[in-house]
Amino acid sequence: MGKIAFIFAGQGAQYVGMGKELADNIEASKEVFEEADNALGFEISKICFEGPKEELDKTENTQPAILTTSIAALKALEQKGIVPDVVAGLSLGEYSALVCSGVLNFADAVKIVKKRGKFMQEAVPVGVGTMAAILGLSNEDVREICLEASAAGIVEPANFNCPGQIVIGGEIEAVKVASEKAKERGAKVMPLSVSAPFHTSMLKPAAEKLEEELKYVELGEIKTPIITNVTAEYVKETSDIKELLKKQVMSSVLWENTIRKMLEDGVDTFVELGPGKVLSGFIKKVDRKAKVVNVEDLKSLEKALETLNC
Repeated sequence: MGKIAFIFAGQGAQYVGMGKELADNIEASKEVFEEADNALGFEISKICFEGPKEELDKTENTQPAILTTSIAALKALEQKGIVPDVVAGLSLGEYSALVCSGVLNFADAVKIVKKRGKFMQEAVPVGVGTMAAILGLSNEDVREICLEASAAGIVEPANFNCPGQIVIGGEIEAVKVASEKAKERGAKVMPLSVSAPFHTSMLKPAAEKLEEELKYVELGEIKTPIITNVTAEYVKETSDIKELLKKQVMSSVLWENTIRKMLEDGVDTFVELGPGKVLSGFIKKVDRKAKVVNVEDLKSLEKALETLNC
């Protein structure tokens, strides 16, 4: 039997109604939403289950909402005795992975990601930065394009998601120039509707505020190996985590390399926890043979349990 990896969704996967079925039917999942409401001092559960979408899409709500839904899905699986050999999460999902791995207490995590969302939102005024997905070019091509376009302003690779899908971010004009250069090389470009250029150097102010907040957070031992976005390597010591989380806000997310690392280490089954199946799609592009399931509601939970043979 190969190894199992649990992977956790990032921002953008949210939808109104997420987590409701799990909370209505599974006591352990319901308790997660109750704990989140208590920790935050308002009903994030209501925003997840009922919306309105505008509220759910505010970064400072989106982040705790996705984290809570992901951990509710995790509890549903844990009840069936399924545990991962390794964990990782895309961007915000790294916090869910840290909860799963035993490093972060859930109540602390949900409070910190609310602040993280707020800091990320505030770091760059609306209308200054943007992001775009570049489809069909190599990592090297995208790095070159960003370098060429940087005469027009800040533009950097933000997410290396999977082969041929790289997200860039930066100042609006520079992202436009880079997008044009990408099209000249035959790429397809999709502008993203995000409020700030996440995972670029423009988010340094957010990283610094986050660093201050993390000083007050107690971390536990790493019980399950975790791979970080910043290096696509295993986190060696708990003492490295706060610095990595600070860097993570303003550096590229090395997701493709994270998946490759897991595959190299014998992972053959990936379980995506939380809303949507974005990460499952990325994994299939890295390795078509990998077994991929997701858990976000009762139907997907049942299907995952069948696949994992319990």
